[in-house]
Amino acid sequence: MEFSREALIKSVSAQMPEKRWKHTLGVMETAVKLSRKYGGDPERAEKAAILHDVAKYWPVERQREIIAQNHLSPELLNFDKQLWHAEVGAFVAQTEYGIEDREVLDAIRYHTSGREGMTLIDKIVCLADYIEPGRDFPGVDRIRKLSKSSLEEGLIAGFDSTISLLLEKRKIVFPLTVMARNDLVRVLEENE
Repeated sequence: MEFSREALIKSVSAQMPEKRWKHTLGVMETAVKLSRKYGGDPERAEKAAILHDVAKYWPVERQREIIAQNHLSPELLNFDKQLWHAEVGAFVAQTEYGIEDREVLDAIRYHTSGREGMTLIDKIVCLADYIEPGRDFPGVDRIRKLSKSSLEEGLIAGFDSTISLLLEKRKIVFPLTVMARNDLVRVLEENE
């Protein structure tokens, strides 16, 4: 049985520090605004936003076990641990919170990496995570500005920012993020 909005908020907020919960509130608010602007479903976007970081503060070993034991994208274990919480979060949303809406689950699953063929709710939750009011990193204002006229332009700028940062730090770039970025560029080129 799926949890009510209030029960979700109570349970999820208890699993993270206050600062991260404030971020989640910002993502919820931004996802609702983006949904209204771009023709999405505000309720579904908010639900995905509430749950997007549900597993972020779980111990890394617990996340690893959930991925391994449940055969969830095992290739993730070869990449940065920061990516794991999204896959684990989607699993938890389904198994512990009763979420059955595949698009909501996918929006949680791909909010850190993106993917090729992103759905409207994927784009909304991913972009909301980048631009919520509490975010403060180099380039965030540009991403916010671009998102006022195009989800795709905002996301490309967000992915460019992430990829640039990873390259600067000489970190491995998750291939799905590069593929998501390239797919969005292709979509915009086809629509010109």
